[in-house]
Amino acid sequence: MIKVKLAVLLAQKEMKLKDLEEKTGIALNNLSVLKTGKAKAIRFSTLEEICRALDCQPGDLLEYVPGATPDDDDETED
Repeated sequence: MIKVKLAVLLAQKEMKLKDLEEKTGIALNNLSVLKTGKAKAIRFSTLEEICRALDCQPGDLLEYVPGATPDDDDETED
């Protein structure tokens, strides 16, 4: 599973989703879908805009979690 770490990056940059919307021109609802991990895909142009605005690399934003499924989001391990 690919996990989007947008919430983590926004917290590190002390930035709100609304601020990111203003910097990128990406609709707030689209950014929210990414932040909550509900996105099924992301365009390279969107990824590029987010990376430019947050001064990060795609690998800072995306994480591959082997063996995980979307249902495993933020669950603690036993």
